[in-house]
Amino acid sequence: MWRHPILKVFLFSYIVWGAWHWNANRPVRAPDGVLAEGEPQQTNIADGEKVQMGRWTLTVRATYQLKARVLGRESYHFDAISDLIPEDLALGWGPMSDNSVLKTIDISQSNRFYYWRASAATRLAREIIISHSANTHVIPQTPAIARVLAHLRPGEIVTLSGDLVDAVRTDGRWIKTSLVRTDTGAGACEVMLVTDVIL
Repeated sequence: MWRHPILKVFLFSYIVWGAWHWNANRPVRAPDGVLAEGEPQQTNIADGEKVQMGRWTLTVRATYQLKARVLGRESYHFDAISDLIPEDLALGWGPMSDNSVLKTIDISQSNRFYYWRASAATRLAREIIISHSANTHVIPQTPAIARVLAHLRPGEIVTLSGDLVDAVRTDGRWIKTSLVRTDTGAGACEVMLVTDVIL
């Protein structure tokens, strides 16, 4: 009998947490049409500066800015690189920011990958979907930027500025950024040091 009140408190807490989590992450109702026009702006750097972030040394590979629609956000707390990269953002621009397209595509994230599955009603070619969306590993430069990134919701339009970087940790763990938008699969994610966020 003594367990019953504890279970009730636990169940109530779980329900409250679930409701808060759903509310904080529920999609934003976005208007129709292309909401993020233009392409990501990138300037490659041959011999980029080194940036130290805790146990990680970042090497800048390119400056990078994009305006995109948030297609998904996944938080990571316990994997091998979560001490550097606490969030992944699935981002879409151009036709991949348009409701009429997105309602025909199933989008999900897990294990540091972004997945999409087009239905028969999708009018975009596979190559256009790939070149107008990306899974971006975001590294917040400051705690304030980290808070904004952690609260982005699907459907929001965000402008991110910063650098694409490679990173190496003191124990040898490493991650490299993609420098193109046309790749897919392992190694195709952008690794971005975010220095500014505009909603």
